[in-house]
Amino acid sequence: MSLDGSSNNRKVVVMTGATSGFGARTLRRLAAEPGTTVIVGARGLDRNVPPGVEVLPLDLSSLASVRAFVDMLEHRLQEISIDVLILNAGLHGSEADQLSEDGYGLTFAVNHLAHYLMARLLLPRMADRGRMVITSSNMHNPPFKRLAPKGLDLDEWAHPTPKGPGTGVRSYCASKLCNLMTAQTFARLPEVRARGIDIFAFNPGLTGGAGGGDASALQRVAVRVLMHTVFPLIGLFVPEFNMNSPEHSGQMLADVANGWFDVPDDGVYVSLVRGIPTFPAPSELARDRDAQERLWRDSAAMVGLEEEQDAKWLRLQQVQ
Repeated sequence: MSLDGSSNNRKVVVMTGATSGFGARTLRRLAAEPGTTVIVGARGLDRNVPPGVEVLPLDLSSLASVRAFVDMLEHRLQEISIDVLILNAGLHGSEADQLSEDGYGLTFAVNHLAHYLMARLLLPRMADRGRMVITSSNMHNPPFKRLAPKGLDLDEWAHPTPKGPGTGVRSYCASKLCNLMTAQTFARLPEVRARGIDIFAFNPGLTGGAGGGDASALQRVAVRVLMHTVFPLIGLFVPEFNMNSPEHSGQMLADVANGWFDVPDDGVYVSLVRGIPTFPAPSELARDRDAQERLWRDSAAMVGLEEEQDAKWLRLQQVQ
C-alpha cells in the first residue's frame, strides 16, 4: 500500500475491531471499494486481512500502546487526513481480577478508555466532513434491569470489585453506555461542528458473537447462551433485541461509515432493528448532559490528557 503521490486522492479509513466478528465483514467491504486505503489496529501483525490492508500493532488494554499506534499512524500518513475512523473493537465482559496494563477494569479500559483516547488524539488528523463511528449497543439499556447501569458508577467500572457492576455482562453494558455518551459529546464539540465531521454511535444489534480475546471460556459460553436462547425470545416482544447476522451487521457498519443512507439532522445513534437502521433516542441516562460531561472529564484524567484542554472545552460548552 502506498500513500504517496496520486494516492492523496484516496479515501483513508482507520479501524479497530476489524479482524474478527462482524467487523471482519466490514473490513472486507471497505477494502473492496476502489480508491480506499484501510489501516487496521490489531494485536499481532500476522492477521488475515484482505490484500492491500495494512495492520499496525495495537493493544487496547494499554494506553501506551494506543499512543504508540497514533504515533505510528501519524508517521505513516504524514500530511494525509483520515476520512473515516471506526472504533469497533471490544470485549463482552471481564471479571474484577482482569485489569488493563494501566490498572483499570479490562472491559471499561478496552471498550471505552482506549477508544476515547484514540478518538481525541486523532480528531485533529481527521478530514473536514469526515466520519467517526463508535460501536455501541442496545445493551447500554438492557432488557434485564439487573444488568442496566443505575448511574454513572465510574469508580466501580474503572476499579471493579467482585460481583459488582463493573464485572461480567454488566461491565459490557456500562462500557457501551460510555461509548454512546462519548459519541454524543464528540458530536457537540465546536471543532467537530465547524469542520462538518459526522459522529455516530452504531448499534449492530445482537450478532451472536462473544468477541474479545481476553474473555474467559466461561464468559464466552455465557454470552453465547444468552444470545441464542434468552434474547431470541425477548426479540419476539422487543424488536431491538432481534438477532442480526454478522454479515448484515458488518455491511451496515460499512454503510454508516460511508454515509450511504440518510440520517436525521443531529442524529447520532444508529440502531439496527430487525436489520433496518433506525434512529431512536438513547436511554435517559445516556442522554444526561451532566453525566456526559463528567464522563468526558474523568476519562480525560484517567488517560492522562491535559486538564487545561478540557477546561477550555467545557467553557465553550456552556455557551452552546
